[in-house]
Amino acid sequence: MREQQVHRVSGIILIVLSLTALLTVLSGYRVSFQPFSISTLPPQPDEGTQAHIFQLSIVALAPAILLFLATLDRKRPLRSARPLAIAAAAVALAFGALYYFEHHH
Repeated sequence: MREQQVHRVSGIILIVLSLTALLTVLSGYRVSFQPFSISTLPPQPDEGTQAHIFQLSIVALAPAILLFLATLDRKRPLRSARPLAIAAAAVALAFGALYYFEHHH
């Protein structure tokens, strides 16, 4: 029973960290009131707090993924893989948005 609890908590941590990374990237850009217009915030001399939060959330994903996989329920792989899939999608969107915002705006 204890292993299931650790697995459940590590799945929640995966989702929270990946959504934190995504929301941090998206919060660095503001949408103006003109349709389809995105403008960046003025450049800062330091990377800023948002960049550090993004970096820390991505780094923290590694041990969370290892813990999640170590406690994986092999009897129900699809149910166990759901948090991993959600986290992977959020991280892919975060890196995609980061690439788009840095190279196209």
